[in-house]
Amino acid sequence: MLPGFGRLKEWAYAGFFFDLTGATAAHLFVKDAMPEPIVPLIILAIGMASWYLRPASRCIGQMSIAAAADMTTHSVSDS
Repeated sequence: MLPGFGRLKEWAYAGFFFDLTGATAAHLFVKDAMPEPIVPLIILAIGMASWYLRPASRCIGQMSIAAAADMTTHSVSDS
């Protein structure tokens, strides 16, 4: 969404992880009924799937490698 803000996006994912695991722990510590702790875990699973399944071009470490490989294959095939 925001080009050039890859590190910010990674920290946003980390923030959601910390927030939702904290919410689950809080529900468990106050001994809430079982459906309450499950809701943040479901949302956390969706967020983790979003992070894990993101395209390689949005990964911080592999971004330059993937972009270089993509540029190399296009420049060779375009010649």
